[in-house]
Amino acid sequence: MSPQAAARRPLAAHAPGPSAKDAARGFALGALGVLIFAMTLPMTRLAVGSASAPQLSPEFVTAARAALAGLLSLAYLGWVGAARPARTHWSALAVCALGTVVGFPLSLALALRDVDAMHAAVVTGVLPLGTAVAASIYLRQRAGRGFWICALLGCALVLVFAALKGQGRLSAADGLLLLSVASASVGYVAGAQVSAKLPAEQVICWVLVFSLPFTLPASLVTWPASVAAVQPSAWVGLAYVTLFSMWLGFFAWYRGLALGGVMRVSQVQLLQPFLALLFAVPVLGERLDAMTVLFAVAMLVVVAVGKRLPTSSVSAPAAHPRPAGAQPP
Repeated sequence: MSPQAAARRPLAAHAPGPSAKDAARGFALGALGVLIFAMTLPMTRLAVGSASAPQLSPEFVTAARAALAGLLSLAYLGWVGAARPARTHWSALAVCALGTVVGFPLSLALALRDVDAMHAAVVTGVLPLGTAVAASIYLRQRAGRGFWICALLGCALVLVFAALKGQGRLSAADGLLLLSVASASVGYVAGAQVSAKLPAEQVICWVLVFSLPFTLPASLVTWPASVAAVQPSAWVGLAYVTLFSMWLGFFAWYRGLALGGVMRVSQVQLLQPFLALLFAVPVLGERLDAMTVLFAVAMLVVVAVGKRLPTSSVSAPAAHPRPAGAQPP
C-alpha cells in the first residue's frame, strides 16, 4: 500500500488494523515526530525565558510560531496543488487548531516561565495516556487489557518520577502543564482523524492556514516592545518551535498516527519527557542525574512491550445497531 493510500485509509467503525509493514512505518514516523517534539520544551524555555529573566512573551511565542508556520504552510499547499478540505473535515480541523495551535503551546509557554524544562517534561509525560483515552472515545478504538496495563504502567512511572523530583508539590504551572496535555491529546486525535482521509502532511498545513486570520494579528499585537532587549537565543528558540515543533514535526507525527493507529503509535510519546530531559542538558545547562537515566530505561521497556500489543476499532454491537443517520463519536 502506498503512503498516500495509507494516509487516506478511513478510521471507520469496521476498519481492520494496520498491516505489519504499515504499523512498523507508523511507529518509526511517530518516533521521529516525538524526537522533534522533545526539543519543544527546552526551545520554548529559551524563547520565553524565566520569570526572573523574561525574553519573548508566551502570548507572542504562541501566536508567532503558528503565524510563521501558517505562511510556510500556505506556500507548501500552493506548491503541491492541494485541494481545499471538504466541509465535513472543518470541525475536526477546528478542534485540532484549538488543541495544537492555541491550547498546548500557550499553556506550555506560560508554565515554562515558572518551571524549568525538566519539571515540565515529567508532568507532560502523561500525554500518551491522554491521547489514548481521547482516541478510545473519539475514534471508537479498543485495545486489550495488556495494552492498557502498559499505558498505565508508563503513566505511573512518569508520575512517580515527577513526585520524586518535585517532592509531590503541585503549582499553578503544573495545572497549566496538565491543561497543555489535555489540549494536545484532543488536538492530536482530531488531526489524526483527518489524516486518515487526507495526506497527513497537509492536515497540519490546513490547520495553520485556517488559523492565520487569528494568529497573524495576534503576532502583531503581542510583538515585543524592545526587540534589542531580546537575546539571540530566544529568537533561535522561536525559530525551532516554528519550523519543527509547529510544522515539520507534524508531517511525521500525523503520518505515523494514520499508518500505525493512534492508540499504538501514541505510546511512543512515553519517551518524549525523557528525551526532553536529555536535550535540556546541552540547551539549557540543566542537570541530568542517575534517577532520570533509570526511569528512561524503564520507559523504553514499557514502550517496547506496548507496541507489540494489538489494537482494533470498535464495532457496533449486533444486538443494538446504530440508528440511521447516527455518526460515531
